Amino acid sequence: MIKSITLVLLLIISSNISGQCYDRYQSEIFNNVSVNTVNYSDVYNDNAHKMDIYTADDDTATNRPVIIFHHGGSYYGGSKENPGAVDFCTAFAKKGYVAISSNYRIVALQNIINFLTNNSVQYETVLKATADMKAAIRYVKKNYSNGNSLGVDSASVFIGGISSGGVTAIHTAYIDNISDLPTSPVDVQSIVNSLGGLEGDAGNNGYNSSVKGIINFAGGINDLNWIDSNDEPIFSAQGSNDVIVNYNCGPGLNNPSVLNLCGLAQIHPLCDNLGVINQSLTFNNADHYWVTSGSNPEFIQAVNQTTDFLYPLLSCNQTTNISEHVTEKEKLIRVTNLLGKTISRSFNTPMLYIYDNGKVEKKIIFK
Repeated sequence: MIKSITLVLLLIISSNISGQCYDRYQSEIFNNVSVNTVNYSDVYNDNAHKMDIYTADDDTATNRPVIIFHHGGSYYGGSKENPGAVDFCTAFAKKGYVAISSNYRIVALQNIINFLTNNSVQYETVLKATADMKAAIRYVKKNYSNGNSLGVDSASVFIGGISSGGVTAIHTAYIDNISDLPTSPVDVQSIVNSLGGLEGDAGNNGYNSSVKGIINFAGGINDLNWIDSNDEPIFSAQGSNDVIVNYNCGPGLNNPSVLNLCGLAQIHPLCDNLGVINQSLTFNNADHYWVTSGSNPEFIQAVNQTTDFLYPLLSCNQTTNISEHVTEKEKLIRVTNLLGKTISRSFNTPMLYIYDNGKVEKKIIFK
C-alpha cells in the first residue's frame, strides 16, 4: 500500500551542474599529470601491493573523486603499467579525478597450468584480488582520515578495471555476504574465511571499503544471483563477440576448465529489472581486445561515456536543498516509469522511486 507520494522535481540544468562541480570532471581541463607510487597495504610490502596515483599538476582541489582501477591479464599477467590502465588513469586525472592504477596478487608463472585447470584456485585468485582492491579502497579512506594528503572526497570512491580487473571490481562490490557463496562443488565460503573474510587479508583494517560505483570494461560476474536491488551503480562496455569474458555467459577465456562468467548482455538487463542504476555500451561485432589501449576508438568512447555516467553520481552534484538521501529505514527497491515498468535512472523523463516502506516519489531529473 502506498503510504505517501512526494513530487520531487530536481532542476539540474547545465549551468547549475557546472557551478556545483566547478567546471570539473567532464572534460580534460589539465594538461600534465604526475604519478606517485606507494605501497597501499600495511600487511604486505611487495610489488603486488603497489599502486600508481595519478593527479593533475597544479590541481589544488582537496575534495576530488577517486577511481581505483585494476589492469587486465587473466589473473596471471599484466601490471599497473599496462597501457589501458595508464591511459584510463591519465585521462581521468586530466579531468580532475584522483585516478589509481593498482597492482594486485596474480598467479605466479609456474602455477598457471594449475590455475587454469582448478576451480578452487580460480576462486582463491579472484578473492585475493578483491581483498587487495578493498585494501586499496581503505588506504584512500585511511589517508582521508589522517590529513587527506591525497586531496580526495572519501564519499566519491569508484572502482573499475579492464577484463580481469573488471571482474574484480564487480565481485568486490557485489559479493555482500559470505553466506551467498557456494559450498559445493567448491567450498568458496571456506576460501573466503581463510583469506580473512570478505574484507580480506591485505590490511588497512578499521576503515570502510564501500564504493560509489563500478566501471567495468569487458569484465563479468560469476553468479548473477549476487546482484541485488541495493547494489552500486555500474557502467559496462564490452564487445558483442567477446568470448574471453563472455558477452552473455560462458567459461572464462573460452576454456571449459575455467569458471563461468556472465557479461554485459546478462548483467545490465538484470540491473534494469532490479532498479540498479546502470548504463551499458556494446561494441557490435567487436571482440575482447579493444581494451588493450587508450588509442583504440572504442576505448576512447568507453572513457567518454564513463565520464558522463559518473558525473551525476559525484558528491558535488548532490543537491543540498532537495535531497535524494535515503535513510537506513527507507531503502530504494526499484525505479519504474509511470506505467510501472522497472527502468534505470535517466534524465528528462518522469520516474517513480519506490521504497521498502511503501513510499513512492515521483522524480524528474532535467539535464
